[in-house]
Amino acid sequence: MPRLLLLLVILGIAVIIYALFDCIMSRAESVRSISKPAWFFTILLVPLLGAGLWFLFGRPRGDDRPSQRQTRRPSSPDDDPQFLRNLEVRRRQEAREAELRRREAENRAREAEQKKKDEGTANDGKTA
Repeated sequence: MPRLLLLLVILGIAVIIYALFDCIMSRAESVRSISKPAWFFTILLVPLLGAGLWFLFGRPRGDDRPSQRQTRRPSSPDDDPQFLRNLEVRRRQEAREAELRRREAENRAREAEQKKKDEGTANDGKTA
């Protein structure tokens, strides 16, 4: 009888530890019923009952996992449409900035040329 009781205690502790690790390793958005920290504390504070409730009501379902696998991320930047969009936007912004700098330089050159003409006409009026 004591051997059976010891075996049941060890089995209970193993189930509790497995439930804790399963709770910790699962993604927070896929946990059912209550939040992940609440499940963790439930398993800790009410050990066997909490672990049993976790397996019945909290653990992510098996059919949730394949949908998570389908939404895989691109393996390289060339395959990522968001990266390519950002790259195109950045290229357009740099082209606009270069065009703006070119126009500003042209305007400064025109202003300097106009200033020279104005000074030249002012000097011609003074000498005459």
